[in-house]
Formats: sequence, C-alpha cells, structure tokens
Amino acid sequence: MTKKSEPAAPSRELPATDWEHYQLYKDVREAIACLPIYFRTETHISGLMATDLHTLNTVLGATIEEQVVRTLNLIRNTWDPDEKYALYSFVRQAQTFPDVLLRKTTGDEILLGIELKGWYLLAKEAEPSLRFQATAAACANHDLIVVVPWVLGNVISGSPILFEPFIESAKYATEYRNYHWQHIRRTKQDTGIEIPEGVGPYPSKTDQILDKPHYDGGGNFGRLARTGMIDSYMQKLDDVQLCGIKTVYWRHFLKAFQESTTDAEARTALERLKQRVQQATDIPSPKAQSALAIIAELERLLDMTE
Repeated sequence: MTKKSEPAAPSRELPATDWEHYQLYKDVREAIACLPIYFRTETHISGLMATDLHTLNTVLGATIEEQVVRTLNLIRNTWDPDEKYALYSFVRQAQTFPDVLLRKTTGDEILLGIELKGWYLLAKEAEPSLRFQATAAACANHDLIVVVPWVLGNVISGSPILFEPFIESAKYATEYRNYHWQHIRRTKQDTGIEIPEGVGPYPSKTDQILDKPHYDGGGNFGRLARTGMIDSYMQKLDDVQLCGIKTVYWRHFLKAFQESTTDAEARTALERLKQRVQQATDIPSPKAQSALAIIAELERLLDMTE
C-alpha cells in the first residue's frame, strides 16, 4: 500500500510589486520595525511587588497596543513621506479581526490590516501566549501579524520600552499554523480543522472567521509560538541586554522568585543573579551598577514582606 504523501508546506504570498499601495506596504513594515526607537508613553509603573510582575501583560497589554497604534500615527513621515495618504490613519478596533486597520478617515476604504499583540518579555512563559485562530480567507495578502515585546525600563519599575517586533504575513501565519497542526505535530488524535466558508478580508464583528480544530484537548490551537515559526526570533531576544543583564537571565530569576516557597529560596535566587552580573566581564561597569541597584531594590522589597 502506497503511503499517502504529505502536502507541501505553505509559502508566503506577498503583495504584487505592481499593487498601487506596494510602497506603502513596505514603508509600514519598516515603520513597525522602528517602533522601539520612536515609542513613547506616559505610563509609569512603580511599587509593584516582584511576585506580581508576571501579571503585567494582563494589566498593561491592551494599553501598550493602544500606544503602539498612536505611535504609528505620530511617525506618519516614516510610512507616508510624500503625504499621499494624508486622509488615512491607523485605528484600533476592539474584538474584531484584525486589531488595527489603516483606514480612510471618512468612508470605509481600508488599505491594510494588522493583528497586533503585545508580549511582556519577562513573563513566566518564555514565549508569547497569544492565540491566532483567524482563517486564511479573512486575511488579505498585505495584512500583517505583529508581536511587540516590551518590558519596564528598570525591569521592576519605570515606563514600558519596546524591543524589535516580530512581523509576518497574517495569511501565511494562518496557513502555516494549520499545516503544523495537521502534518508536523505528533499526535494520534484527529487533526482535522473546520474552516468557515464565505469569509473575506476585514470581516464584521458578527462574522464567523475562526478555524476550529476537531480536537484540541490542550487548548493549544492558534499558539504560533508552538509551531516553531518564531523560534529564531525568540532566541535572539533572549540575548538582548536589559540593564546589563540578558533578558533570559532576568526571566529565569523572576520565575524562580515567583515560585519560591520560602524567603531563603528567594534570597538564593537574588544571590545567583548578583553573581551573574559580577562574573559577566563583557558588561560595561555602568550597566553592571544599574543591574546591581535593581537587585538591591528587590532585596528591599523582600525585606518588606518579612
């Protein structure tokens, strides 16, 4: 009996270069990539217990996304340098796919859509927990999915700062998600997916646009981080330094701190992080001092809980 061959993996179908808004598409992608440079916020967090830091994405996620949209409009000169799109702006729409539209101020003309997700980089999970379940037909070729990682400027306090966003074709992400679910993931369960019919880009709030797996006992369908699609991107972010310490070390420390059942274990985690700072010879002294100051503040917070 001949073994049934698997279908080929999906490929990105990007906008045609002769599309009238192709240059705008390219410029918007570049503007999104530059968000960490231009992002400014009046949000400031202080006095939060270290054990509560993992809740920040829940508390601030929507606010960060709103401020990202505001920033894109403020840096209009980066994606509309010739002022061809003066009547258009980015708008966020709640509970409707996609999250963000580049739309004409008067009328319903839409040029592109962005599914925008914030990711608190130091959360206990070392990967974005977002679920992206929209069906491929709901995405135009020029629509994007964007994941914006962020942290507090002083790790445990300060204003949010952004890191390099993950940018991908939304249509390709939906197609690869389904391909991974059905042909790469190892399982003995039913891998079928129910795909809605009669769907087009920029659906209304009442349209049924979600792909639904026949079986999803773990509730993992739509978790792009579980498909391997963003592995190399996440690995690169692990090496980014925050106050002189790699983000992966901060995450390991905060996870241990949150899960410590005794003060002694929490202090051990603090001491281990302090040693990492002192032993890292490639860290400039001012950054090392900044990191040690944050550790001292964590020790003070721990003393307050005793």
